[in-house]
Amino acid sequence: MTISTVGEAGELVTRPADFEDFVAARSTALLRTAYLLTRDRDLAEDLLQTSLAKAWFAWDRIEGEPEAYVRRIVVNTYASWWRRKWRGELPTGELPDDGASGPDSDATHDLWQALGRLPRRQRAVVVLRYFEDLTEAQTAELLGCSVGTVKSQASKAFAKLRIDPALARDDQRDTAIEEGRA
Repeated sequence: MTISTVGEAGELVTRPADFEDFVAARSTALLRTAYLLTRDRDLAEDLLQTSLAKAWFAWDRIEGEPEAYVRRIVVNTYASWWRRKWRGELPTGELPDDGASGPDSDATHDLWQALGRLPRRQRAVVVLRYFEDLTEAQTAELLGCSVGTVKSQASKAFAKLRIDPALARDDQRDTAIEEGRA
């Protein structure tokens, strides 16, 4: 079975149905990666849709494991969006309900906020290595850098997370406040 559509130049383009099968099988995992990178459900969906559109046009050229190829498209598209779009605050009449409740919600919120304060590259390394459980080599390949860069970015990210006031224990938080780091 093939899928037909009109291409960018107006020509009829066909793709094998295995792209459709791939999207059905792997879009949830790819959406999770996009969400962890963007920290916004709507942006993650947009990022995944844009990435899948790019992958669709290149589908016949993809050799080997298509998920790694598409995941790299997601990371690269995220990086290009980050450079182009303003990420400031948006005014609103109402404060959003964060939907969090329970004893661990504060810790989860603090970790989420601390990850958001990491630089884009460090956050990408942490997401791919520890949330997506990729190896250092796979992460390096996806980000287009060396394994050493992945190791150093992870190390720098964890160093920043260790001193983040939101993640400090109560006694460490008091010391950070006294030293003016909080």
